[in-house]
Amino acid sequence: MSDDKTFNLNTHTFRLLQQEPFFASLSRRIHKHSSKAIPTAGVCINPHTAQFEMIYNPDFMAKLTDKEKLGVLKHEFYHIIFEHVTSRLPPEGMNIKWNVATDLAINSHIMDELPEGGCIPSKVDTPFESYPVGLSAEAYYDMVKNDDQFKPKDGDGQDGDGQGGQGDPSQGNGKGQAGGSSLEDYNLDDHSGWGEADEETKAMAKERLKDAVEKASREANQGGRGWGSVSASVRKQIMDMITPKVDWKKVLRYFIKQSQRADKRSTVRRLNKRFPYIHAGKKVRRQAKIAISIDQSGSVSDAMLAAFFSELNALAAYATFTVIPFDTEVDESLVYEWKKGQKRTWERVKCGGTCFNAPTLYVNKNKFDGHIVLTDMEAPKPKPSKCQRIWFTDENGKANPYFKTNERIIAIDIKGGF
Repeated sequence: MSDDKTFNLNTHTFRLLQQEPFFASLSRRIHKHSSKAIPTAGVCINPHTAQFEMIYNPDFMAKLTDKEKLGVLKHEFYHIIFEHVTSRLPPEGMNIKWNVATDLAINSHIMDELPEGGCIPSKVDTPFESYPVGLSAEAYYDMVKNDDQFKPKDGDGQDGDGQGGQGDPSQGNGKGQAGGSSLEDYNLDDHSGWGEADEETKAMAKERLKDAVEKASREANQGGRGWGSVSASVRKQIMDMITPKVDWKKVLRYFIKQSQRADKRSTVRRLNKRFPYIHAGKKVRRQAKIAISIDQSGSVSDAMLAAFFSELNALAAYATFTVIPFDTEVDESLVYEWKKGQKRTWERVKCGGTCFNAPTLYVNKNKFDGHIVLTDMEAPKPKPSKCQRIWFTDENGKANPYFKTNERIIAIDIKGGF
């Protein structure tokens, strides 16, 4: 129950979010209530209702300007949207350094809208002055973990990895000094309720959140309402979050397994191990031939090559591949067999343009059972393939392929987010 006698955020929210259609829509679906048990504001999952809630200290909010109130609202909503409260946690679990990292990621986008204090990258006279703007929470987490400023001094008895709370807001924001700074001094909002709900409750809350974000996005896109101050890059992250994702690694594994099955046939001369004397057994005629064509053009990023080869190293435990580097042609002296069980690292061996006919003709001539192409999709449509073919690319390549095709195009996830 609210104990607020002077300031009720709910009566101000509509006015504050008039120019923010996306946040206004999302706000209607998030319960907000006041409590002086926390010093500033925070979000959490209600373990009884499996709903996200925003809790705020009325005394703290009452002292803020309208611009700062709006900034705090947006900050808390971003925590919810980007799953900082639920599943997106570091391997070590919830800790003060993760709290700070998520604040740095969010505040990169609203740094001019926040009250004094808090974690703001590049802000002078704070421990984060040298931190670049616009990184993901994971990237900031790595920086904070390795920052000598936040490592415990001898005899201080602190490891810097506790959950972390807040000081009394009436005592200011406790600006620590660089060199032994306390991370808790720079947590503008309260994160003490994070991670407390059980996994079932979190899963239910996430589904409800996804539905709420999808509805808010739809409203922002319809009727010319717009997204307000939400940047194009953040908007893309939000749309990616609500768009069903295809696990590219699972697709790659499935494609390879399907290609291998193409070389099996039924035979009554072999006993079916699972259903003996009921179904015919299987006979492998020969080892399946799987071709992997690697686009060598410079527009195919190192990150995409590294991610793809990392997964191939895992799949090499079960299959043998023929790797075909190509640009505008296939140099057969560079084609090699990646044998089952081998480990390899990626490298560029050509640097020309791109022609998809080159690897297609090579694969057709040598009678492969499956053809996997890693590319940026920036070349004309190739000749038909005599075996099943699938394309792996980045998000941009999938969204903007140079040609149309009925064959599957799968995006490799190589980026982080807020």
